[in-house]
Amino acid sequence: MKNSEHLAVQGGYKVTMKTKAVRLYGANDVRMEAFTLRPITSGEILIKIISDSVCMSTYKTILQGAKHLRVPENVAEHPTILGHEFCAEVVEVGKKWEDRFAVGDKVVLPPVLSYLGGMETVGYSFEEIGGVSTYSIVYEHILDNDFLIKLDSDAYFNGSLIEPASCVLRGYKASLHLDESYNPVTGIKEGGKLAILAGCGPMGLVAIDIALHGSRKPSMVVVTDRDEARLRRAAAIFSPEKAKADGIELIFSNTADKDALLEISGGNGFDDVFVYAPVPSVVELGDAILGFDGSLNFFAGPLDKKFSANFNFYNVHYAQHHVTGTSGSTPEDMRDIVDLIGEKRLDPSVMITHIGGMDAAIPTTMNLPEIPGGKKLIYTHITLPLTALTDFEKLGETDARFKTLDELVKGNNGLWCAEAEKYLLDNF
Repeated sequence: MKNSEHLAVQGGYKVTMKTKAVRLYGANDVRMEAFTLRPITSGEILIKIISDSVCMSTYKTILQGAKHLRVPENVAEHPTILGHEFCAEVVEVGKKWEDRFAVGDKVVLPPVLSYLGGMETVGYSFEEIGGVSTYSIVYEHILDNDFLIKLDSDAYFNGSLIEPASCVLRGYKASLHLDESYNPVTGIKEGGKLAILAGCGPMGLVAIDIALHGSRKPSMVVVTDRDEARLRRAAAIFSPEKAKADGIELIFSNTADKDALLEISGGNGFDDVFVYAPVPSVVELGDAILGFDGSLNFFAGPLDKKFSANFNFYNVHYAQHHVTGTSGSTPEDMRDIVDLIGEKRLDPSVMITHIGGMDAAIPTTMNLPEIPGGKKLIYTHITLPLTALTDFEKLGETDARFKTLDELVKGNNGLWCAEAEKYLLDNF
């Protein structure tokens, strides 16, 4: 695995590692390259990236290049490694951390390094660490600030989906209401009515899962989407009957009509509304269906810096309407998601609709808005074109490996699973 003998030296180790990574050089300039990582220091850790989930934020970063707030101005001379939704395995531990980490540990990390006081973010800002790589170096300052988190899971894909899931959870925590004394109270309203607009995409599915199985439960969850296929898939994954047994009325609807949604709410509107599409009409619909002391969370990140929509500020004053927005998550959010996954309350596999190898990383990211479905998961140590889970059956007619994958996925209600992942890593 390593191309030199391990020799401890003052300040570090004489071990170099060949890595392959997708690197950003500028706007619409990304390259798959192999290069040598320097030896880690005694305060660092070397990790083997296993999987990385492709994020729309990375697509937006490629479009903007050095104009992006999280990308260094000198990225053309010092290319950064893309990818921030990854799960990795520890392969070498610096002496400083030998009592905390061991070779073989599964790890994830919050990409936004807030403690640095700027916009530095893993997957945007650094030359030696990023999710679309085979090996990366975890810097000492990341470890000093307790940003590397161990994951107790039988699947790497769970780790790759912790970051996006934690971003959704951050939105739930940021909802705002007022108590009887007009003091702000954060979080969705317990026992309230919640609407998730444009909510059947990958992040919306996690929002549904958290609404149903999180620590604070609403009495009603209404999910809208104009895509019938996505609505059917969401309804197949999350059963309204099961939700009802847990005390939650779960409704899926393709309506974008304000009056119809208000009628579903009982006429008084919703306590919490999440907007999962950067579309002015969806924002305005969310505003229109807010109830008294209602909170609208604009979750969808727009590419247009001048994005705007009409908002009723009469109701902000007289009906105590609130608007919040969140971007990213915190280490606490990620640990909360790790706990929810460990307790089997949250299943992030609902997001995954495609898998691929390292060769699929660039074309998938560059064409992400045009590719239907949910999350696209890249396994960095295999070669495989981006492949939809629903295509396994057809591919299995000529490749027995896909026949096995198809059987494993169908045996798990059509969802990606630990058994399928292990088979993929063992056979591709």
